[in-house]
Amino acid sequence: MWTQGTIRVKDSNGRMVSVTFWVKHYEEESQFGIDNGRISKLMLKQDGRVVYNYDRGEDVEPQTPEAEKALAVLIHEFN
Repeated sequence: MWTQGTIRVKDSNGRMVSVTFWVKHYEEESQFGIDNGRISKLMLKQDGRVVYNYDRGEDVEPQTPEAEKALAVLIHEFN
């Protein structure tokens, strides 16, 4: 199942920043998922640029602190 949306996280100055996400997740865990979990694909964009990408393996590691926060939230929710 694909889910997309936007997460708002605080930056280092305490301002809210939007991070857009697209995540493909399944009901069961997989060896291809993040940490062998249910997420097989995940892309995060911030200010129009890709700040994280996982497609059955990490292609782009988190590029910003906000991407790291959004990734943690999404892993908790979908993985």
